[in-house]
Amino acid sequence: MSPFGSQEMSAPLQRVLMRRPGPSLRAADPAQWHYGPTFDGAKAVEQYGAFARLVEQSGAEVLWLDDPGDGLADAMFTHDPSLMTDHGAVILRMGKPLRASEPALHERAYAERQIPILGRIEAPGTVEGGDCVWLDARTLIVGRGVRTNQAGIDQLGALLAPYGITVLGFDLPLWHGEEACLHLMSVISPLADDLALVFAPLLPAAFYQLLKARGIRLIEAPADEFHASNGLSLNVLPTRPNEVIMVEGFPATKAAMEAAGCTVSTFAADALCIACEGGPTCLTRPVLRRAA
Repeated sequence: MSPFGSQEMSAPLQRVLMRRPGPSLRAADPAQWHYGPTFDGAKAVEQYGAFARLVEQSGAEVLWLDDPGDGLADAMFTHDPSLMTDHGAVILRMGKPLRASEPALHERAYAERQIPILGRIEAPGTVEGGDCVWLDARTLIVGRGVRTNQAGIDQLGALLAPYGITVLGFDLPLWHGEEACLHLMSVISPLADDLALVFAPLLPAAFYQLLKARGIRLIEAPADEFHASNGLSLNVLPTRPNEVIMVEGFPATKAAMEAAGCTVSTFAADALCIACEGGPTCLTRPVLRRAA
C-alpha cells in the first residue's frame, strides 16, 4: 500500500501530519493571532495532548512536526498549509499573512518521508486546506472567501485536471469579518460518504443543492451550539466512517450525530479549539485515508 493518498474525507485515517504545540503557542499574543478570551497557552498545550491521544487510539500513525519556538502559533493547525492527493501533496499558499511560513514546514516534512510534491500554489493565488472538501475522489469542492481566492482555485484546478479531478469553487459569506476565519469546513464536516454535519444557513446555496442531489444525508448542527462555539461545534474529525472526534461541551450536536449512527469521542478544548478558532479537523493533515 502507498504510504500516502487521500481523496476522501472519512475513510479510515491511517497516517496524519500533526504539530504538537509548545513554546510558540505558550508565548502567543492573543491579540496578534486573533485568539479569544478563553485562550491560555499552557492549558491549550495540555488539551492538545488529550486530543492527540484520541487520534493515536484510533490506530492512526502520527507524523510529528516539532514546535522549536519559531513563533508560528497557528502551525498546529496542520490541515491548512497542504493538501494530499493520491498522486502526492500540493503545497498551498496561506491567506493569513501570519501563516505564510507554514507551507515550507510541510514541504520539508514530505521530502523527509519521500512523499512527492505534486505542485505549489503561487502568488497571487491563495488556498487554505480548510476550504477544501472532497465530494468524491474526482471532485474537490473549494470555498472562495477571505482565505482562498479565485487565482488559487484556478491554479489548483490546473494542477489536478491531468489526474481527472474537477475543482469546483463556491462563494463563502464574510460572516464575522476579514480577521476571523470562516473556511468551507467551518460549515460542513463529512462524517461518512453519505453523511455530513452542516450549518446550512452559512453553506453556499449551490453547494447545498449539490449535496442534496448526491443523496448525502445532512445533519443540521444545532444553531445555538454553533453560535456559542463560534462554529467549532461543527468542526468534527472522522477517524473512520461514522466514528468521530469533537470538542466537548456541545451535547445537542453530539446527540444529533449519535442519532444518525455515529460514535463520538470528545475532549476539553476551551483554551485550544474554541479560543484559537480551529477544531479537531484543523489540527490534522490526513496523509493516508484508505480502507485497510
